[in-house]
This record gives sequence, C-alpha cells and structure tokens, in this order.
Amino acid sequence: MGISYFCESDIDLLRQKMADEGDDWNDRVFVAGMSSKGEYALRVMADLAINHDGRFIPLKEIVQKEELSQKYLESIMRMLSKANLIEAASGHGGGYRLKKAPEEYTLWEILELTEGGLAPVACMKNSTITCDRSKQCYTLPIWQGLAELIQEYFQGKTLADIARNVE
Repeated sequence: MGISYFCESDIDLLRQKMADEGDDWNDRVFVAGMSSKGEYALRVMADLAINHDGRFIPLKEIVQKEELSQKYLESIMRMLSKANLIEAASGHGGGYRLKKAPEEYTLWEILELTEGGLAPVACMKNSTITCDRSKQCYTLPIWQGLAELIQEYFQGKTLADIARNVE
C-alpha cells in the first residue's frame, strides 16, 4: 500500500483505522520515509523539551496535548525509556522527563532509534540496499545522496531547536 497526495487528516484517519483493525501501519505505509512511530516520538520528545523544568509530565497530559493514542504512545515511551533517552516515574507525581538537556538530543538519534534511519526509497530501508537490481540502478546514487542530506539535517537539529520555536 502506498500513499500519494493525502492530506495529514486523511493519513491520521488511515492510521487510526489500521490500528483499530490491528494492522501495523509502520510496516506498510511510509510518508517521506518516516512512520508514525518516528513522528510521534519527535512530538513527545519535543513536548518534554518544551516542558523541561525537572518535573515528570504525566502521559495522560501528553496524550491530551498532542492528541495521540495513549496505547501507541505507551509503546513509544517504553522504547525511549529503554534507550535511556527519557526517565520514567510511576505513582503520584509520576510521568516522564528528559534525562539530558534538550540541546543534547539530536533529532537524528530519536529517529534512528524509532525508524532505524530514514530511507528515501524502500530499497534502502534500515541503511542497507535490499534491491537485487542495485548494481544496475541508475537512480541509486541520487537516493543515497538524499539519504545523506536527510541524516545531516536531522543530526544538526536538536530538541532545543524545537523548543525555541515555541517560545
């Protein structure tokens, strides 16, 4: 299944429909190489960066503010926590917070964790060339160049950059 020329609200509806049916959106649909997992991870990490004041932010608060699925976000939060990008606390006053200062997180490290990188074409997913025709592919160098630009761009951006956009 591929997507072409859908608006973001259509994509969100499709994501929700597939999730409701138990289908894994991340294995089937890619928009500019990024799945909802990477997008949502950036959104939640940005929220934690914007509210980086030492306190734990309850997941429910993030879910309401960002209008995300709590169940899906829980799995993303576990991934971020296991990778030591965030700290979790349970009970009264619990929630999530960043382990480091926002300027110490590149957007690339978050996307690399959640996406395994961002390949502009399916044959380059997870930073490996999976196409049998790669030796004869005239466009592969173009896609490799674009992949390098994407990586350089996200390596040069931090959560602090996002937080500055809000202030």
